[in-house]
Amino acid sequence: MVVADVVTEFIEGLVETYPGLQYLDGFPEVKVVIRADASGATYDKVAVISGGGSGHEPAHAGFVGEGMLTASICGDVFASPSVDSILAGIRAVTGPMGCLLIVMNYTGDRLNFGLAAEQARSEGYKIETVIVGDDCALPPLLGIAGRRGLAGTIFVNKIAGAAAAAGLSLADVAAEAKRASQMVGTMGVALSVCTLPGQVTSDRLGPGKMELGLGIHGEPGAAVADLQPVDVVVSHILKQILSSVCSYCGASLSFLTPCRLPLPSRKT
Repeated sequence: MVVADVVTEFIEGLVETYPGLQYLDGFPEVKVVIRADASGATYDKVAVISGGGSGHEPAHAGFVGEGMLTASICGDVFASPSVDSILAGIRAVTGPMGCLLIVMNYTGDRLNFGLAAEQARSEGYKIETVIVGDDCALPPLLGIAGRRGLAGTIFVNKIAGAAAAAGLSLADVAAEAKRASQMVGTMGVALSVCTLPGQVTSDRLGPGKMELGLGIHGEPGAAVADLQPVDVVVSHILKQILSSVCSYCGASLSFLTPCRLPLPSRKT
């Protein structure tokens, strides 16, 4: 396996599997996946674009489709996509209704998407941006750059995509996405750290240990603890997300299980 080809091969496989998707001219240097039925010149709805570093599949290219993303901008593994790639994606799918950029709260993503948005506006495109920072592992004051963007971005993508599909204006789609981003909170639990293709897996987490709030790129979490029964882990996570420190509240909850964790369960 050639490490540099990992992202390219993922995109090729995705597009070959789903005929409703395509990639832009310039691939693989420009790693942009778009809906095959979305053409900027004629697209009559708000375009919803997200993206970021690869290595978190199915995010974000796997979320391109009707009622969700119009396009996904893919960087290399754990690397923000370039300004040129983001701008190419905007130009490809943005019509008269404008474009909403959904950006996870990481410095590189915010910088590159922000620069691309400024350039697109200077070319006459209508652009709005929503930043998603849903990580509840660390109190706000302990996060220098603010909360990290995590799996809660999926909800923001879906709500924005549904609003765009319904024909709402750019301002209304952005407002719905912003409200969703303010209402979502996420905390993860990991039994091992992430592994980059072609590199040795870290042994920082030993057997029988788990890390609460480990970052999706291997950033330190809130604490390392002994492995606990799943009900204890879930209870701790919910208390953190719903605490006054994190400022999330609501009468209903939704749960995402992005991967199976072999946590021990209690015998009843």
